[in-house]
This record gives sequence, structure tokens and C-alpha cells, in this order.
Amino acid sequence: MRKINIAIDGFSGCGKSSTAKEVAKRLAYKFIDSGAMYRAVTLYMLQNKVDIKNEAEVLKALDVITIDFRHNPGTGKSETFLNGVCVEEEIRKMYVSESVSPVAAIKAVRVAMVAQQQEMGKHRGVVMDGRDIASVVFPDAELKIFMKASDEARAKRRQMELEEKGEKASLEEIVKNFRERDLQDSTREESPLIQVPEAIVIDTSEMEFEVQVNKVLTLAKEKIEY
Repeated sequence: MRKINIAIDGFSGCGKSSTAKEVAKRLAYKFIDSGAMYRAVTLYMLQNKVDIKNEAEVLKALDVITIDFRHNPGTGKSETFLNGVCVEEEIRKMYVSESVSPVAAIKAVRVAMVAQQQEMGKHRGVVMDGRDIASVVFPDAELKIFMKASDEARAKRRQMELEEKGEKASLEEIVKNFRERDLQDSTREESPLIQVPEAIVIDTSEMEFEVQVNKVLTLAKEKIEY
């Protein structure tokens, strides 16, 4: 059976990553969390006090940043590693979320990450989610999906995720963060968030997780068997 690449784009909090992870698991495909890669770069910049407006400092930092994903047999989940250290929990915290968009908008950062992502997907059998996967990273992906959801639905999901990790944030604070990131991601000069014409739109506002996973799986199997 042939393998395909699946590109899932969309706004923050629509369930892109969780859906992509589950789809990859059920198809026995590799899952690449592009958002986690940019979060890991952001974490490095914050921890090392890199001036992101200084191109020389950014390039120096990128030279020593290595990101990979490892399967945790205990949890059955993929975890993000930054220079050999697991940062899966740290990169999901609000202070990182608030700084991701400016870092992800830097051309040198995107060039470095896209190169790594394309290398990971060149043999097919990959599910990747992000904001520019169908438009820039995998423009030749056999299946392209664009996910969206209402601000309220997205905020409630993110609040639950944060509470599970012992963090607290008001719905108003989360919605504000989402709207700021949506604007930055959609208007940035380098690889902005766009919905490519051939993408299949899935609105997850009122959709149960299992339903959205099965919808993507159905679409994928149609492409695989085509």
C-alpha cells in the first residue's frame, strides 16, 4: 500500500496537533509537530536571552539548535527534544506561547525549520501540522486539510490543557493570545498562515475528537487507495 503525506494547517487551538498525532498513530505514519519545533526554538531563545532582532545572534543560535521527536513508551506519545533534553511540557507553557509568533516570523528560523521538516517527509508516510505545511513545507502533499474553530471553542480547549498541567489562565487571556497570534501568523511576511485552494476545510468547533480523527482518516484512505 502506497504512503502519502498529510498536511494539516489551521489556527491555534483547533485540535490540529492532537488530531495529527492520532491519525499518524492509526496509519503507522511518522508525526511531525512543526508547532513544537518553533516552540522549542522560542524556548532556546528565551533561555539564552537571544536578541531576536539581531540577525547574527539568531543565526548563531540556530547553528547549535537540534530538535527531534522521540516516542515515549510509557505514555505512548511523541515528545519534543531540544538539544537532547525533553522539553515537551515546558514549550506548552503560556510564557512560550506568548513569544512564539515573533520567533516563527523570522526568515532564518523558518528556513532552518522547513529544511528539517522537508528532510523528514521526503520518503512519505508523514502527518504534519502547522500553519504553512500545505503552502510551503509539503506543497506536494497528497492530502491537505485546513482546520478552524470558534474563539470560544479554542479557548475552552486550551484552558483545559493548561489546567491539566497545573497552569491557570482566564478564557479572556487565552482568546487575546489566540487573536494576537492569528493576526501575526496571517500577516507575517515569511510563510504566512493561508488556506490553500485545494485544502479540505474542517470546522472543529462542535466536533468531538474521535469524529475529527475519523474524518481525516477517511479522507486519507481515499487518497491512499486512489
